[in-house]
Amino acid sequence: MVIGGRMDADRALLAPRGELVQGCADALAEKLAQLPARTARVDLDMSGVHFMDTAGLKFLDVLRDHGHRRSVPVTATRWNGQPRRILELAGLDTTDPLRSPAPQDAPARAASAVALERAERLDMLQAEVEQLRQAIASRPVIDQARGVLMATYGCTSDEAWHILREASQLSNTKLRTVAAALTACAAAEDTPPLPEEVRDALARALARRRS
Repeated sequence: MVIGGRMDADRALLAPRGELVQGCADALAEKLAQLPARTARVDLDMSGVHFMDTAGLKFLDVLRDHGHRRSVPVTATRWNGQPRRILELAGLDTTDPLRSPAPQDAPARAASAVALERAERLDMLQAEVEQLRQAIASRPVIDQARGVLMATYGCTSDEAWHILREASQLSNTKLRTVAAALTACAAAEDTPPLPEEVRDALARALARRRS
């Protein structure tokens, strides 16, 4: 991540760009420490952040703590796409998560309930981030498999995608597994043939697309 910024009178305007992952909180802390002593407000434009995992919550804590220690207003606005979804799962205000009350601000009698709800939301958050990571990691091999189908059968990119997806469903096999088997089979002559259930499912999917 890169954190750009400028001063507008005594207001610091910061603009993070890239992925909000492990280590970004330290980068923010360093950037905040470099701000002039006259800084009376810090505003972050988050529109350039396209991916965020649970490290983003620590990033927000760093910004919030800076505001408390310096007694200056801080904001983090203009969230989009996947990072905005992460804020929703964490139960934070998607307009500006720093406006959301911290757990310690809740009445003592509700503290345990707040903590439990936060833990449940974070579990959901971790699961969604892991699913997204797997999807990103699978994309190259799926794209390669689409290329194999396009070259072999003269189909379009969209048709190749539907064939792979249908073969996955028909064989009850993960899409990435189907794609990896097809790509490996096409890459080397001595590679074992496709598993029978995958081969049959591909044949059926191809036949449906041709009909």
